Amino acid sequence: MGLAAAGGGGQRSPASSGETSSRRWSDLRKRVLSALVLGPAALACIWLGAAPWTALVAAAAAVLAWEWVHLCGLSTRAPPGIAVPVAVLAAGALAVAGSPLGGLALLFVGFGLTWLRAARLPRRNGVALPAGTLAAGVLYIGIAGLALIVLRADNDAGRANVLFLFLVVWASDIGAYAVGRALGGPKLAPAVSPNKTWSGAAGGLVAAVLVGTGAAAALAPGGEVWRSMAVAALLGVMAQAGDLLESWIKRRFDVKDTSRLIPGHGGLLDRLDGVLAAAPVAALMAAALGQGTPLWR
Repeated sequence: MGLAAAGGGGQRSPASSGETSSRRWSDLRKRVLSALVLGPAALACIWLGAAPWTALVAAAAAVLAWEWVHLCGLSTRAPPGIAVPVAVLAAGALAVAGSPLGGLALLFVGFGLTWLRAARLPRRNGVALPAGTLAAGVLYIGIAGLALIVLRADNDAGRANVLFLFLVVWASDIGAYAVGRALGGPKLAPAVSPNKTWSGAAGGLVAAVLVGTGAAAALAPGGEVWRSMAVAALLGVMAQAGDLLESWIKRRFDVKDTSRLIPGHGGLLDRLDGVLAAAPVAALMAAALGQGTPLWR
């Protein structure tokens, strides 16, 4: 008689199984097309130098700030919403001018001022605006932006470090998506993201380590393999933590995507969640290692 569907009281037909599989991969085409457009643009800016890369980071930060402010139900054209992109871009300008610590201090000042200004707004339908949440966007976006600028500004190792970071994050994302969709299994954090599985997390970590090890050997050969594996694993874990954080943020705002900017991916916050979490860690490692040193040395 065949296998009965659990809890369904009947059999699962081949057609319904095929339909389920089709739905599972329904967004793959849009994801691939978007990646084919965005990936080469990012890689070209990384390769060409600090100036084009900084311009790309600034443009991305402006879009990220716009998405964040709109998630909070405000506009970037008037206070307090405009404070988020202004603080983020001003901090980036300080980093470009050679004062990343000044930029970091400015972010914390912007965080405080944004919170205070938003808290003074009148209630809407008896509900206070999310002042703390709005202000958190200054740090969430701004710190990652500073990290990406500082990483690439190192002329000797900046290109290799930023390429390594992005290749690892992309590998983690692709590996988690492919293995999680193919194998399924127990949920990783069902209260935060019901679609993420332990198999996907493992697949993402393995992919990050493999790609990171290969990238390290190609970008700056001669290092010890275990170091590149360890750094890739750390950044891969941070990328997945950033993905979970973004899922929690979207649940808090009760939205599926942060915007509809990128077909198959939602908004730029959806696409860069792993980078936003991993970039500050990579920048701290680079600072500890010193100028001109790849992250895996």
